[in-house]
Amino acid sequence: MPALIDTHCHLNDLEAFPDPAATLTAAREAEVERLIVIGVDTESSRRAIELAETFESVFAVVGWHPNYTAKYEPASLNEIEAMLAHPRALAVGEIGLDFHWNYATLDQQRAALLDQLALAAALDKPVVFHCREAYPALLDILEARPTRPYLFHCFAGNADDARRAMALDAYFGVDGPITYKKADELRGVVQMLPKDRLVIETDAPYLTPAPHRGKPNQPAFVALVNSALAAMLGMSEEECAQLTTANARRFFGLS
Repeated sequence: MPALIDTHCHLNDLEAFPDPAATLTAAREAEVERLIVIGVDTESSRRAIELAETFESVFAVVGWHPNYTAKYEPASLNEIEAMLAHPRALAVGEIGLDFHWNYATLDQQRAALLDQLALAAALDKPVVFHCREAYPALLDILEARPTRPYLFHCFAGNADDARRAMALDAYFGVDGPITYKKADELRGVVQMLPKDRLVIETDAPYLTPAPHRGKPNQPAFVALVNSALAAMLGMSEEECAQLTTANARRFFGLS
């Protein structure tokens, strides 16, 4: 089977992954050739860069997650900008809006989001979004700006949200929830998305796919996401792996 890419994981979470080398070995055994490790603040972004420097199969995405923006200061963008100069830092992220939790106010989230969108535009970098229960608000912001390469991590919007994101020529991250029994609406939305804009991810250690739900997720389980997506799209696992890996390489500029 063609090699897989886990386009979104948190291998930089030291508590969840105390032995990254062992995690990567398990991923390779599941035919996962590359992992993209996502920052949520400056500290975790630095850790993502360190992992990318240590392991050939790892790349980094750096930025401020909306749930962490209560501690965000515009001056911290200088460090994010410096990290983005690293050859293994591929994109700005995960940034966005989160209306589910109240770890940061809307004003704090919005300020960090706008600053990071401006930085991504200035550096000509793709953007990876976190969005939870906030798609209309985030899409309103993006529709008022010049279109850039956008990836909606763990896309969970409705059909209207999907159509608006598709109009931005966005990419969509697909992960464990498509394997959940009660996720028929999500599966229906994913099936309407352009196939050449789908990538697979784990969000490990979160969003563990069936049949391992209830246990910590790991990058090796992206193979289960690939299998579920292939079944939904009516293609073989090999065809789906080839498709999503090609999409990920295109979005992130990987050879």
